[in-house]
Amino acid sequence: MVRVPDIPFEQLTDAQRRVFRKIAKTRNGHVRGPFGLWIRNPELADRASEFGNALRVHGKLNKRLFELTVLLVARHWSAQYEWSVHEHPALEAGVSREIVEAIRAGRAPSFVKQDEKLIFDIVSQINEKCEVNQATYDRAVAELGVDLLIELVTAVGFYTTIAMVVTIFDAPVPEGEPPLPQIGN
Repeated sequence: MVRVPDIPFEQLTDAQRRVFRKIAKTRNGHVRGPFGLWIRNPELADRASEFGNALRVHGKLNKRLFELTVLLVARHWSAQYEWSVHEHPALEAGVSREIVEAIRAGRAPSFVKQDEKLIFDIVSQINEKCEVNQATYDRAVAELGVDLLIELVTAVGFYTTIAMVVTIFDAPVPEGEPPLPQIGN
């Protein structure tokens, strides 16, 4: 059950409408999920959108690896909204259906591509231990470089924030049905 309903566009303040229009331009005409919540604070919504666009639109991390990162964060948090809006882009970017389904089920995928295995190891260690061990860090610096590793860790943090917001406030899934099964707990 949605905890905080969207504010109808007609009821938005002028500042909220300005930010709503700006966000909608970069998100296929939609302002939903965390942005539907953050629009209540237009400055926060605007800054969050800019930060997200720096990663999602302008980031240097390969789109396949970026979308894999988001799915791993979404699965960790059981963030239904986040998963629902990133599953298709992940598949389009080249993440295999087998990997997507393994992550959905909460299983470690079998990776063919070593860069995907590296992303899985980094994000899993961050999610589970709040750190990255030295061997994985060294591998990441060798394969990605420091700049991309910083971007990757920042993306994990940003999408963790989104996962918390959409999960705690039960943001509605665009397709209506939650795409992730409950695991654990």
